[in-house]
Amino acid sequence: MTIPNVTLNNGVSMPQLGFGVFQVPDEETAAAVSEALRAGYRSIDTAKIYGNEGGVAQALRESGIPREELFVTTKVWNDDQGYDEALRAFDASVGRLGLDYLDLYLIHWPAPSAGRYVETWKALEKLLADGRVRSIGVSNFQPAHLRHLFEETGTVPAVNQIELHPYLQQAELRALHAERGIATEAWSPLAKGGDLLADPVVTALAEQHGRTPAQVVLRWHLQLGNVVIPKSVTPDRIRENLDLFDFELTAQDLAALGTLERGHRTGPDPDRFG
Repeated sequence: MTIPNVTLNNGVSMPQLGFGVFQVPDEETAAAVSEALRAGYRSIDTAKIYGNEGGVAQALRESGIPREELFVTTKVWNDDQGYDEALRAFDASVGRLGLDYLDLYLIHWPAPSAGRYVETWKALEKLLADGRVRSIGVSNFQPAHLRHLFEETGTVPAVNQIELHPYLQQAELRALHAERGIATEAWSPLAKGGDLLADPVVTALAEQHGRTPAQVVLRWHLQLGNVVIPKSVTPDRIRENLDLFDFELTAQDLAALGTLERGHRTGPDPDRFG
C-alpha cells in the first residue's frame, strides 16, 4: 500500500493521509504513533499545546525509520505568537521532538484579537529561509486572515489546516486555497460526537461499498483532494483509517455527501478564539 502524496506550493511532497495525536495523552502517544508507523503512516501531526511532542519523539526514535521517510508537523501556540517568541517556540518544539528540522510548521490559530500572526509568519519565513523547516503554513485561518497575510508578506502558506468534514465543508476557504495553491488539510475529518458517522447518507454509502462509515468519509476527503489526519489510539481503527485505497466513491456518492453541509463547527470559531 502506497499513500499518495500532495505536492505543496514550494515543491515539497506531503503524504495525503497522516496520523493526528490531538487529545492523546503524552503517556499514550508513543504507543499510538508506533502503531501508526507500523501500519504504514509516515506523516505525524502534533502541536505544542497537545503536550505530547515527547511521546511522538519516542515513537519516531524507536521506529528505526529513516528521517527522510517521515513527515513531521507541529504548531506554534497562541501564547508564543510574535517574531522572537515564535522562533523560541520552534527551538523548544524541535528539541522535544528530538529533530534537527521540521517538515511543516504551522501557526495554530490566527488569534486575531492579539494581532500578531503577521509577525509570527515572518518568523516562520526566516525558519524556512534558514532550512530549519521544509514548508510553512497556517491552521484555522479564515479567508480574511489569509488575505491579510498575502497583503502584508507576499508569501502564500503551503497548507491551511482547518476543521473540515461533511457537516462543515468550508467551500469558500477551499475555493480560495485552490486559487492560491494552498493545500487544504482537514482536522476533525470525521466530526465529533458520532452524529456524522450515524448519518443515514453515510451509513447507506458504507453499506453499499462494504466499508465502515469512517472509511467512506475519509475517502470523500481524499477524492476532494484534502490532506487528512484521522486520530485513534485503537490499533484496529488506526489500520482501518488507512485502508482507503482499494475503493472509490462515484460522482453520485460525492454529490450525496455534498448535501450534508450544515455549517456545524465542533471546535472554536477562528474569528473569536485566542
